[in-house]
Amino acid sequence: MTRFRLSRQAESDLKEIADYVADRNPSAAVNELEKLFNKFGLLGRNPLLGELRQDLPGKPRSFTAGNFVVLYKPTADGIEVARVVHAARDFGAIFRHKET
Repeated sequence: MTRFRLSRQAESDLKEIADYVADRNPSAAVNELEKLFNKFGLLGRNPLLGELRQDLPGKPRSFTAGNFVVLYKPTADGIEVARVVHAARDFGAIFRHKET
């Protein structure tokens, strides 16, 4: 069974992504979310598939999904998606901002 949970921050990230894309093309927003949820399912079945990010707080794993990077933690029954961030963003700045 495919198992993944979304953190509140990941839910917020997905809403922002959907809103941003939908402003330009509503059907593209649906497609983008479907692709992301398919990746969450893949990661839920294969939680060690992504790269371990020792450079980030909490040492999440990361997996590229199109233009986005999924940051997640393996759990006993799948994964918890912590963040979904555009690949062009400065990850260091995102986490520095969160800590302040």
